[in-house]
Amino acid sequence: MSLIKNIALFIAMAIILSFITSSKKIQEKSYPYDVTIYRDNWGVPHIYGETDQDAAFGLGYAHAEDDFETIQEVLLALRGRLASVKGKDAAAVDYLSGLLKVWKTVEENYDSKLSEDIKLVCEGYADGVNRYIEKHPKNVIKDLYPVSGKDIVAGFVFRTPLMFDFDWYMRQLLKDQKPDFSDYAQQNSEFSMYGSNVFAVNPDRSEDSYTRIAINSHQPWTGPVAWYEAHIHSNQGWNISGGLFPGSPVIFKGYNENLAWSHTVNSPDLVDIYELIINPDNELQYLLDKEWVDFEREILPIEVKLWGPIKWTFKRELLWSEHGPVLKTKHGVYALRYSGNNLIGQVEQWYRMNKSTNLDEFKESMSMMQIPMFNTLYADKEGNLFYIYNGLIPKRSEDYNWTNILPGDKRELIWDSYYSFDELPQVTNPESGYLQNCNSTPYLATVGKDNPKKELPDNTGIEDFQTNRAYRANELYGQDTSISKQEFYDYKYDSYYSKNSVMKYALDRFLNDIDTEDKDLLEGIELLRNWDLGNQKDNTGAALAMLTFKLTYDVNRFKYDYPIIMNRFKESVSLLKEEFGRIDIPLGDLQILKRGEVELPLDGGPDLLRAIYSKMIDNKKIATNGDCFFQIVEWSENGSLSAESIHQFGSATLDENSKHYSDQSHLFSQMQMKPSFIELDSIKKYLKNSYKP
Repeated sequence: MSLIKNIALFIAMAIILSFITSSKKIQEKSYPYDVTIYRDNWGVPHIYGETDQDAAFGLGYAHAEDDFETIQEVLLALRGRLASVKGKDAAAVDYLSGLLKVWKTVEENYDSKLSEDIKLVCEGYADGVNRYIEKHPKNVIKDLYPVSGKDIVAGFVFRTPLMFDFDWYMRQLLKDQKPDFSDYAQQNSEFSMYGSNVFAVNPDRSEDSYTRIAINSHQPWTGPVAWYEAHIHSNQGWNISGGLFPGSPVIFKGYNENLAWSHTVNSPDLVDIYELIINPDNELQYLLDKEWVDFEREILPIEVKLWGPIKWTFKRELLWSEHGPVLKTKHGVYALRYSGNNLIGQVEQWYRMNKSTNLDEFKESMSMMQIPMFNTLYADKEGNLFYIYNGLIPKRSEDYNWTNILPGDKRELIWDSYYSFDELPQVTNPESGYLQNCNSTPYLATVGKDNPKKELPDNTGIEDFQTNRAYRANELYGQDTSISKQEFYDYKYDSYYSKNSVMKYALDRFLNDIDTEDKDLLEGIELLRNWDLGNQKDNTGAALAMLTFKLTYDVNRFKYDYPIIMNRFKESVSLLKEEFGRIDIPLGDLQILKRGEVELPLDGGPDLLRAIYSKMIDNKKIATNGDCFFQIVEWSENGSLSAESIHQFGSATLDENSKHYSDQSHLFSQMQMKPSFIELDSIKKYLKNSYKP
């Protein structure tokens, strides 16, 4: 038989096999869960279960209704099967899942290191997804079903190191030239999706004696780490509203009857790189304390989709040293050590935070130290405020420079301990009655005398700078000693750059340096010179400024380059002239929210309290991340609760035919919010429908 005939037969058999396996029926099961899902007028799910497990089941089902495609993609990634569906570009994700020992960590620790109640919650959420799959089998990739509680926990194990840029380190190492990791702080301070805000004031700083908190974490607007809004209620004391990611059975940020909290991304140094010396006579050995030590080694099969139903399986070597995962590159062999490389309790810590009823219980939850990063800011109905620079920060010797690649042949450099919860920068109930974090230094969390003291060494990597958002927060919330409800909202939506910001520094320097006789450029210079640093929809200087300047959070790390800025300035003037016929256009003509057929103007911009980050598409700045789902929560002096929330799109993540695909976008564009409830009587006033999964 000829080669061509062999190939043709192979393809034909693959197609037939694919049809047979994908048409396998999934039988609906009978589940013992007692849960009702209430959908309000905005499509937000309010899940009411008898037990926590019941509620988790309902959450899994509701979340799958709104975003099963993303949940499925997350499951494929953590199972190391993404390339089998997405093709060769996804093979790196499957390789990473193996290199991080995701499933080995889960299998070794699931039964012994997780409490029974969180295992039940994870298994309930998984069954909720299974229930959805059983009802919608045509939407399911073969062999994904059934989902288990271990799958849910594996998702946390897989995502955790990615939260603090483990994949960035790998990409740097895989470049053709040996990287210099001393610029980590630079890359981490660039305008990116990692911006987040949280502010809180207690009765001492409120005009009406209220406690208020703005839960304002920024994320991409679509994809596996886009916020989903939900309310979970059980008769076992779980009653919380907030945001979560696809595949999560718990709330990551939000509020319950008694308290609220939010996270912002921080960037302590949680990863170290070691260059290994390989035995010239045995490439499977490395030098450690003058002895040749064997690598731990496995062969990982990765199935890759080629075209149509045709797939190919190739094998990759996985290596580990005592330091951690190992990469072979063109310029050397390196080991990576990262914080929490065997942790499995992230989901349990968030669950304990969900169910906390007071400050002591919340601190006890935080002290589990299973979540390796994230500033955390808390407020409660008693008027308590609390902030901690949370992080699983390694204790390192001060005898070495940890900012770059380390020698891999010294066992003393393999750290194995972390700073305790009590040693981390934190403050409880500052005299000012005000706390904030905006991806900024923990040492300026408030105004006045109660800021955390700098006691940890520099090799922890703790930020020492203020973002523009932190400057503006302290200029607004921090200077107003009697903040009204309206002012609290207005300050959160502030769209100005501070006079201390990188933007102001770059603008002033550029205007001082520029020298041209070009008529159009002179018009642009005058526009920038008169710009008030505001970024409202109708501001006529902001569009040119946004196009011209690409900045960093920290002025000390900003690399001013006149030729580059001048070139962008010329291109920006030309673009505005060609696209709009003038350069003094309102910002809202350039910067828009686009969702299906909906196009709406937006205030805000990079590193503003009204944070908007965008990509140029068809000569428009289309918003992609920044301000998205957030909440403002308040308690009166007598402890009565009220809250509002908003999502940039709506609860229907992927269904373009749903009214909830973009029904919150108009409110979002107008900087308005909708009511948020965790009491059934209030929910029923806005009830759209209810059902059992």
